[in-house]
Amino acid sequence: MSIGRLAGKGGEGRVPALTIALIAAQAILYAFVASGGPPGVDALIHWGAKSGPLVTDAGQGWRLLSANLLHRDALHLGLNLLVFAGVGTAVERACRWWDYVALLAVSGLATMAGSLWWSPTVSVGASGWVFGCVGALLVLGRRGRSGARGARPGWFSGENALPTVLVFLWLGWTSVGVDNAGHMGGLMAGLLVGVLLRSRAWGAGGVRAAALVGLAGLGAAVVVMERSRWRVEHDDGFGVAVSLPDGWRREEDGQGRRAFSNGLKGLGRATLTAEAIEAGEPGDGSAQAQHFLDASLVPGRAGPEGHTVSAGAVEPASLGGRPAQRIRAELDGVGGRTHLVAWFVPRGEWVYRIVFTWPQAYPAYARVVERMTADVRFEEPASLRVARARALLVPGVAGPLRELGLALRRWGLPADAVEPLASAVRLAPTQVDTRVELARAYFESGQVEAGCHAAAEARVYGPSDTGALEAGVRCALARGDTAEALLRLEEARRVDPRDARLRAAEGALKAAVEGPERSPPRR
Repeated sequence: MSIGRLAGKGGEGRVPALTIALIAAQAILYAFVASGGPPGVDALIHWGAKSGPLVTDAGQGWRLLSANLLHRDALHLGLNLLVFAGVGTAVERACRWWDYVALLAVSGLATMAGSLWWSPTVSVGASGWVFGCVGALLVLGRRGRSGARGARPGWFSGENALPTVLVFLWLGWTSVGVDNAGHMGGLMAGLLVGVLLRSRAWGAGGVRAAALVGLAGLGAAVVVMERSRWRVEHDDGFGVAVSLPDGWRREEDGQGRRAFSNGLKGLGRATLTAEAIEAGEPGDGSAQAQHFLDASLVPGRAGPEGHTVSAGAVEPASLGGRPAQRIRAELDGVGGRTHLVAWFVPRGEWVYRIVFTWPQAYPAYARVVERMTADVRFEEPASLRVARARALLVPGVAGPLRELGLALRRWGLPADAVEPLASAVRLAPTQVDTRVELARAYFESGQVEAGCHAAAEARVYGPSDTGALEAGVRCALARGDTAEALLRLEEARRVDPRDARLRAAEGALKAAVEGPERSPPRR
């Protein structure tokens, strides 16, 4: 209020047209945005609020300027406009109009760039302009009082502006939901501009103002680039690595999966979820992909990211240099229409399911997802590294060799598993489980006759062992003799009638042997 009263003493009562126009524009914009009530986060984002992910991921740097015009509620708007009317009038009456425009542009960019540097959360408000004007008043007031020329900027007393700065900063640091980083950015920008600019009495050229705006834009671009870095997320347990924008954070999805998002809950939301499904048998991932399509992408049914609008068929693809299955779908998500791409990548007895979603309203996110997809890497899981280390530390012992062979086979390296398993069999020939694992490693690496020989030897050492009997079933199937496989499977079922896995295998094999029912001939 002190600055507002003193503002009338400068500039010979000149009408602050630009300040009045900006106040009117902010009031009209708020009335339009809040026509149905106080605007929510989605409405603010829609109209140009500063949102870290949309600035860094989607390249919408213009939000660093547009966010200065928006306000979250009437109290926020009223307080900012009240103070801006005083400090803005004071600066406009003291400076050339291009200097004033430069001050507002620089302080607005500095405010939102500082906010982005500190936090990616949504931020709006003209308080950066307020702090920028106050910072400029502090400097211009001190310079005017000591100026050698006969100017009248002495009414810009730094002592008059300083209490305003201290009160506003104190309110910010003691309140919740206040963008203090933005306030400090606006204040520092105002102090800098105040040092470089002059009042009307000294005069100033437009070149200096344009240079200041250019420098501010360059500084904001540096902040955006610094916040646009990527990082690599590793899941050591399952041996998968994915590159993510640095601003993405982990979320809890309630199902124990690895889940990440850009932090937005509605409009602009993008996500990544990843998990490893234990399939039990090596495959191409098509069964898991079809199950996901049938269970989670039913048109009209709600899912974790919205209602399914449409879903394509399972299609072969490649991810991280490995064969995969892919599904594309369209959802009605919490923030509007959403794209979904799900990948299913087999690896031994596991199938990785990696699902990306991103908003249709921000097509730049398609490039972000493309980069994440291109950067997916499959690494050696921790359990396999541990098994290798144990086999090296305790050489010539059957147990560590068997564990290494088992890990290699389960993680899709059956050919590499043969040697440690064969060594374990030589060291402990009576271990039926090791012989069964050796037979499976042979079958899965395409060595049918060696696998059948290992299965026969396992049957010798364990005539009633269900694993050895199952190895005989695999031998018959590998040779194409389904009838023999069914007889061996029935024998295994008699040994252990409660084994649900054997019961399911018997049912599937009987269905394959009997084949579909023949349709009646046409007449």
